Amino acid sequence: MELPKENHSHYAIYKPYGYLSQFVNNGPKQGSKKLLGELYSFPEGIMSIGRLDEKSEGLLLLTTDGKMSNHVCSSKIEKEYYAQLDGVITDEAIKRLKQGVEIGFEGKKYTTQPCEVKLLHKTPSFPVRSKKIRDERHGPTTWISVVLREGKFRQVRKMTSAVGFPTLRLVRVRVGDILLGEMDVGAVKEMKTL
Repeated sequence: MELPKENHSHYAIYKPYGYLSQFVNNGPKQGSKKLLGELYSFPEGIMSIGRLDEKSEGLLLLTTDGKMSNHVCSSKIEKEYYAQLDGVITDEAIKRLKQGVEIGFEGKKYTTQPCEVKLLHKTPSFPVRSKKIRDERHGPTTWISVVLREGKFRQVRKMTSAVGFPTLRLVRVRVGDILLGEMDVGAVKEMKTL
């Protein structure tokens, strides 16, 4: 992705668990919610490119360029997530996820597009989450990688639940060719290009 000629600001952030992917509260129920502006002094006009729900973590891109935001949110750009699942996922469930599964979206049934899904044989080394996840004493868990070119509301969580393996932890690790890498939780990195 290349920086347009206009002078815009771009950032990558490791969005922590418990934060909304926004800068202002949109209603009375969100009065006590944590917002991205608490993590850094961003320039005016900044917006998140796509969203991560409050319980999700990981790479979130921010920009002052609406055209760049639309481009990154399009189906041209891959987004990769690592999901920790409740239970040991089966080959059949992975196959179903790859082919597309039916989920609910905006009150209607929606079949997800085919995507890449693979079992992670090694547990990723993410920082400890602010809210503890149940441990192995409560049963085994599995980590998978899911690569999508679409992004419906809570899509990965809905997909894994649809095949019988609810998501316990969800971390976005890549958007296009930009990686989360070794960023610390809450860290903000100014970028010349996206």
